[in-house]
Amino acid sequence: MSPTPANIDFARLAANFALHGQCLGGKPYGSGHINDTYAVTFDQAGAPVRYIFQRINNNIFKDVPALMENINRVTAHAARQAAQGNAGVPPADEGRPDPRQNRSLDPTRRVLTLVPARDGRSFLTDAQGNYWRCYHFIENARSLDIVETPAHAREAARAFGNFQRLLTTFPAPRLHETIPDFHNTRRRYENLMRAVESDPHNRAATVRAEIAFALQNEPLVDKLANLHASGLMPERITHNDTKINNVLLDDATNEGICVIDLDTVMPGLALHDFGDMIRSATNSAAEDETDLTKIKMRMPIYEGLVTGYLAAAGDFLTEAERDHLALSGRIITFEIGLRFLTDYIEGDTYFKIKRPAHNLDRARNQFALVRDIDARQTEMETLSERIYNDLPRD
Repeated sequence: MSPTPANIDFARLAANFALHGQCLGGKPYGSGHINDTYAVTFDQAGAPVRYIFQRINNNIFKDVPALMENINRVTAHAARQAAQGNAGVPPADEGRPDPRQNRSLDPTRRVLTLVPARDGRSFLTDAQGNYWRCYHFIENARSLDIVETPAHAREAARAFGNFQRLLTTFPAPRLHETIPDFHNTRRRYENLMRAVESDPHNRAATVRAEIAFALQNEPLVDKLANLHASGLMPERITHNDTKINNVLLDDATNEGICVIDLDTVMPGLALHDFGDMIRSATNSAAEDETDLTKIKMRMPIYEGLVTGYLAAAGDFLTEAERDHLALSGRIITFEIGLRFLTDYIEGDTYFKIKRPAHNLDRARNQFALVRDIDARQTEMETLSERIYNDLPRD
């Protein structure tokens, strides 16, 4: 059971971090479902100052020290790059305050900042064996749960592109893989085939159409991996959970300023992140909508994603990465559909469900989005090329 504010001694926790001032207490914060997150307030010289405390879910993340080593290295490197002026701040739009003249340029707002434990580690372990970390709270910013406008999409994609930009010079050694094979689409496909073969709950016969769709689209599963193997698509540091609620937007400018939720930051391909932006942002319906006629790929949202992402990342992406922006959405959406379908056949053992066949509904939803992306692939590619060609050049 997750701890609640009533049974958490925030003052005792705070005493183990490199913090000062009087701890005034904490309360739950945000809408995350994995870790337990609290905003904790301190009185520092008469002024209230907030920090984020998180209990890390070590049932999901088995090696917390490795995870925290990743986050510590990534945030430290990104902060150094942001301080050197490499944060990719966009030019001001007409009628919009110049971000270079306001707080959003502050590099401490561009990157999460860990507060170390007093023993020098980036986390602490409490008496119950729980793992905790602490971040500086980024004030005057918010996150959104739904992409409602192309502007939202543009700013989220720009923020994720800037995040990748800050890490293009990240030094060895390689980051830990906190979830091995996370975007190994071939492995996800093979997992489905094994589930169909074993059919532990006699469900395969009820999903023949979905299995047939998976078989029909098998050629998708190796495309990004083959481009990487050929040297055309380099390994990069990727976020791997590129939903809009993992970006903070500045209250004054609505600019995407900081990427949060770094637990899945690890080696990957740039298009794993961009593909998941397409999957999570462009769907015209909820991820578990059962009326498949409502599911369309929203082109204005896609245009916003491409515009923001290429504004930040266009000058470091390879030609192959730029050429496959549209296809990445189809591949990652297909991959997530495979995972939902596999979980349904195996008896709903991974994803939480709220009703019978919930995972099957999700799989059908994702496959419907794959079909619509496929139907608009040429249009998407043409749009991506035009946006890239219109980027300002030095």
